Amino acid sequence: MPDYLYIGAALSVAVLITFSLRAIPFVIRSRLGGSALLESFGQWMPLGAVAILAVYALSSIDIGNSVHGIPQIAGVAATVGMHLWRRNVALSILVGTAVCVVLQNWVL
Repeated sequence: MPDYLYIGAALSVAVLITFSLRAIPFVIRSRLGGSALLESFGQWMPLGAVAILAVYALSSIDIGNSVHGIPQIAGVAATVGMHLWRRNVALSILVGTAVCVVLQNWVL
């Protein structure tokens, strides 16, 4: 038989932590409204996210596999090409991921 008090306390702590973690960025943003640090983060974070995704994709290449990382390299190339063409980070990540997934699962 489960202890309902223990489950309720654990659930309350989880809800409190989740709510706090979601609220902290908004509190920080309201306090740092026009700071140069926040503007710098806004400028460099999309590039950082794309760089981390590219490194992750390229680190998973298996040289011993018959396709030798073609889907991952094509996905990174599609991401870079789309970003140079459209300058839209979300679109670039979406297209690069789609190219990689399609090549990995259905083509090669």
